[in-house]
Amino acid sequence: MRKPDVEVVLENDAVILRYHTLEKIVHHELRRFVHGAQLREVLETGLELFRKHGANKWLSDDRGNGPLKPADEQWARTEWFPMVKAAGWKYWAVVLPEKVLGQMNMKRWIELYAAEGIEARAFTDPDEALEWIREC
Repeated sequence: MRKPDVEVVLENDAVILRYHTLEKIVHHELRRFVHGAQLREVLETGLELFRKHGANKWLSDDRGNGPLKPADEQWARTEWFPMVKAAGWKYWAVVLPEKVLGQMNMKRWIELYAAEGIEARAFTDPDEALEWIREC
């Protein structure tokens, strides 16, 4: 059963993107390794939710994902991040990937974005991540 305050914006075998309407949280769950056009679709759709609804919180459930490919890293750092930050991004909860290489990669991104003013925290439990970001 879906909660009435959670809108499913995008869903396929690899990813689900939700929007929590009351708390203004963009929430993605990567079910498997996602890269290239599929990753960009998720992040760009989340960016549009920020712009449309004035959101400032993002919950990344990356348990199924791995490390980013170099082209995706470059795009995220130089194109996507400046736009989403300008749209109001302030808080980021990250549920770390299950694989160690993916965890190391996401911890680096958390540090990078924290240095740019995003309050970011890593979690292993998605419920704890959601609870934290709701309180921000």
